[in-house]
Amino acid sequence: MALLAQHRVISTPQLNQMVSPQADRRGLSVVLSRLTADKLISFAVLPRSKMTRLWFLTQRGAQVATLWPELRGRSVVPPGNATKANLRAPHTLAGIRAHMTFLEEARSRGDEYGALDWVPEIAHRLPDTGGEDRLIADAVMHYTASSPRRLQFRSFVEIDRATMSSERLASKLISYARFHDYTPQPVGRRGLVGDQAAMLAWQRFYPRFPRILFILTGASARTLQQRTEDLRAMVTEHPLVATLAAKVPLGAAVLEDLEEHGPSAPVWTPLSGPAERRSWMDL
Repeated sequence: MALLAQHRVISTPQLNQMVSPQADRRGLSVVLSRLTADKLISFAVLPRSKMTRLWFLTQRGAQVATLWPELRGRSVVPPGNATKANLRAPHTLAGIRAHMTFLEEARSRGDEYGALDWVPEIAHRLPDTGGEDRLIADAVMHYTASSPRRLQFRSFVEIDRATMSSERLASKLISYARFHDYTPQPVGRRGLVGDQAAMLAWQRFYPRFPRILFILTGASARTLQQRTEDLRAMVTEHPLVATLAAKVPLGAAVLEDLEEHGPSAPVWTPLSGPAERRSWMDL
């Protein structure tokens, strides 16, 4: 239920892989049936699938889930019905596919990364310019590598299914660059040295600015390569983004490559500097 609260909708195979990849799936089926009977969860059937179920919380289930410490500070907004669940499914399930590649690799490497360490739809306020006042990351990922030495990696993740223009995708880098430099102004009094209001906005949430990962899918290899090149072009053409790239690792990869080779394989194209592919940890 915590996973459904966090991700909104999850397919049965994904839920099984998150909760108990080595266990008999019949055990999960029993639990799902019990939660459905208690009207805590419900399901839709994914269109054009072999009757794959898409699970989501009911309003009653959401009320229960908001009481749990794992979800403290998170708003729990269930889809409401099967139609709305199906409308959310394409983008959400693509994000979960990406999440699963990191989860499976962390299990094989012995790293610290769990099913709740991929937090979707994180919003941060931006300066009131350009008609946009919020940055909404598709996900924030918290990953701790245990070897060869212990390192913590935080990442903003953008999932691109080629449903928007390449220019609009690349412009997301401008929003991240604005957030990187945004210092909220004190309200109602003069700011003092050391005052929290004088901090950069991101420093209220992260010890270091998270790296930014674009994960692309939904088009031909040639199209996805062109979209990656457009992201790299934005870094060189926009001065604010160039400043961001000098301080923050930026990379792009194809979702299917992550699924085939794993995220630590050299499948990531850096968005600044040489375009030689590398691991996401080495961006």
